[in-house]
Amino acid sequence: RTDQGIVGLGEACPFPPITGETQATNAAAAISIRDMLVGKDPLAIDALLREIGPLVHSNPSAVAAFDMALHDILGKVAGLPLFRLLGGTKNTFETDITTSLDTLENMTAESKKYADMGYKTLKVKVGLDPDEDFARLSAIRAAVGRGVAIRIDANQGWTVPQAVYALRKMEPLAIQFCEQPVLASDTAGLKAVRSQSPIAIMADEALFGPADAIKLIRAEACDTFNIKVMKAGGLLNSIRIAHIADAANMRCMVGCMLESKLALTAAAHVVASQANIVYADLDGNSEHVADPIIDGITVEAGVLTLPEKPGLGCDVDPAFLKILRKI
Repeated sequence: RTDQGIVGLGEACPFPPITGETQATNAAAAISIRDMLVGKDPLAIDALLREIGPLVHSNPSAVAAFDMALHDILGKVAGLPLFRLLGGTKNTFETDITTSLDTLENMTAESKKYADMGYKTLKVKVGLDPDEDFARLSAIRAAVGRGVAIRIDANQGWTVPQAVYALRKMEPLAIQFCEQPVLASDTAGLKAVRSQSPIAIMADEALFGPADAIKLIRAEACDTFNIKVMKAGGLLNSIRIAHIADAANMRCMVGCMLESKLALTAAAHVVASQANIVYADLDGNSEHVADPIIDGITVEAGVLTLPEKPGLGCDVDPAFLKILRKI
């Protein structure tokens, strides 16, 4: 809340397997960040993020929440939707939807369901036994046909030899790209897979902030980046990663964890603002039981539409806030 009565909203989505954060560590970090920001100019986003930025190493999604709220304020002060303020022109684009690891039959049925709903791109989880992964993908490709794009995500699940074997075997299935086939820490392994794979390689868990982007480009370890606002520590760092990639003639995707529509809307503004972000994976709320967000993005048949309201363009249902524990 600013002294002029403008409210900016942000969301942290701690995901321990990736960032090591929990709600408890996020809450502790948020209290510290609040104390650092009270009384400061909320429009001085770069200066404020340089002050709180060191916390990105331990609590990137807590930093992302404040970054998001500051950008929401900026858009509201300017009277513009954030993507337009950032120089974007498109308010619609395509997002994929994810099929999680399960039995062959269940994964095939789920993928077919999404294709029948109108989704033109599916993201399929792999990363277990390469032959079983191939069998699942073969069944899915047969079920959805060649008119639906398929991208895969191994979530660091393969060794280098497994990844090379799997991706060569999957070449006839017309896979768009493979996310993080090997351990995030194994940059040399990622490069080795890329050099031998007929399928493009995307860095995900190996990429948190702008410095990681430079390291991966120097190592020639991947073809594309998966930028996630929660890993990067906010919208500003996400855009910086996109700029670094653009300078290297590299295309990007913006992905997500399991955020509500609030943070997904913020991520969508990043997509819409950068020409070299050509892929989107913004389905983190697709299995949520409750949607506490008023307005924000809408998704129909895989086409995501951004609101034209100033700032992020969404709010939190006051009734939902009342049932939450206050920290």
